[in-house]
Amino acid sequence: MILVALSAVILPMVLLGVLNLPATKGMSISAIVVMILGATFWKMDTKILVASIFQAIHKSLPIIWILFGALVMLKTLEHTGAITRINIGFEKLSSDMRVQTILIAYLFGGLIEGVSGFGTPAMVTAPLMIALGFSPMASVTLALVADSTPAAFGAVGTPLTVGLSNVNDAPSFLNTVGQSLTRIDLFAGSLMPTILIFLLIFLFSSNKQNRFKNWLEFVPWTLLLGILYSVTALLSAAFVGYEFVSILAPFVTIIIAIVSIRFKLLIPKSSFATPWTMKQKSDTAEETSDMSLIKAWSPYIIVVVMLLLSRVIEPLKVFLTTFLNLSWKNIFGFKGLNSDWEFLYSPGTLLTIAVILGLLIQVRSIKSFVPTGIKVIKSMKSTAIALIVTLVMVQVFTNSNYNSADLESMPMYIANFISKYFSAGWIFIAPFLGALGSFVTGSTTVSTLTFGQIQSDIASNAHISQQVVLSAQLIGAAAGNMICVHNIVAVSSLVGLNGQEGNILRKTLAPAFLYCLLVGIVGFIFILIF
Repeated sequence: MILVALSAVILPMVLLGVLNLPATKGMSISAIVVMILGATFWKMDTKILVASIFQAIHKSLPIIWILFGALVMLKTLEHTGAITRINIGFEKLSSDMRVQTILIAYLFGGLIEGVSGFGTPAMVTAPLMIALGFSPMASVTLALVADSTPAAFGAVGTPLTVGLSNVNDAPSFLNTVGQSLTRIDLFAGSLMPTILIFLLIFLFSSNKQNRFKNWLEFVPWTLLLGILYSVTALLSAAFVGYEFVSILAPFVTIIIAIVSIRFKLLIPKSSFATPWTMKQKSDTAEETSDMSLIKAWSPYIIVVVMLLLSRVIEPLKVFLTTFLNLSWKNIFGFKGLNSDWEFLYSPGTLLTIAVILGLLIQVRSIKSFVPTGIKVIKSMKSTAIALIVTLVMVQVFTNSNYNSADLESMPMYIANFISKYFSAGWIFIAPFLGALGSFVTGSTTVSTLTFGQIQSDIASNAHISQQVVLSAQLIGAAAGNMICVHNIVAVSSLVGLNGQEGNILRKTLAPAFLYCLLVGIVGFIFILIF
């Protein structure tokens, strides 16, 4: 039965990662097989399977809406010439791809994660990186890997506020877990900028002779920023609150990073670029722009401000989450079978509004919005199919508790099976279970909501720190964002890499595994010491 329960994990890994099938085909096969296994072994009724399909379709709509907003943002910025101005701005600050990777994928993406979450950062940063000269594969890989460390505190602390609600929703408990999390992640999280540059150079550079040199000379700067980020996160959790960790940490680090670039602190004189980047730069070398840098960045600034205000100002949040709420509750009469889509609160809506405001600021006209939007919609057909079949598999997997075989859900079956045989060294397993949850569900919050209680119970039974184990769960779930199937499907389709999902998964799997392993080791040390 354990192989049946693991089918939603094994099939995507094999079909996408090993056989390299495109997501539309691989995930369609996975969804069909999981549905058959669910009906045969878990005795899931036809009605719950049909309800899961409709739930998946509904859940895909907010993701597609975010994709629409992100893609319209990019196409509009290209139309107004803002991308050219942003590119020139980066050229003046630093033309080095290593610098740009940290500034965009790690820090700007981290800030977007802090105020939004839900897969938005990679959808925003990957297209921006392509516009600046990165290859599509490099952009997607780096954006996905970067959207890990901040995700444990993403969307103003939602993984703790909602994810741990089944365990203990007392503010004091959540703050304690948040503080424990930042202490455990102090080591692994500090390495993330260094890992990103390693991936950039060793995966996407054709100059094999100087790879190690190009990476090593940048390590002092990346370690400085990584440590600064992690220490700021630790201090924020201790003195401000867990909700603002992923906002304050990237914001403070961005300021220090820009200062260090301006004054050439720990920045090597040599510059780094891939053949793709050099071609892009040569194609646009003569381009100039009269647009101010603030005006060019205005849509992104508006997005960040609107996301932050909508998440922090409670009356505004209440209005946005209740007015024009398109959520679907108790689908087909199944209690607890829900799909949320708070339309005005959605990052997709705020991205779209930012595009319109950006057009008014940059060219004082919104005439191009409708034709651009129509082109984007036409380009998203295969994306919609891939997302829907992926989410069908996910919903059948998570809804398998609705069965007549008197079995727990497939995720809980997996968790209980693992805990039965590996409880002695559970701290090493805890982050991997969190990553497994995110790999399938695509959410740090849902992974923690699913596995939080069992992680807590195992910690109690094994007489180890509950806070340490839950911290490992949250960090592992955040690392799982790197390999989450529907995140990969969404971002790859956004940049024209349809059919390359397996290739992307293979590139992000190793850093996700390493992250979880480091967290397990640090967690074990914490348990021994404290």
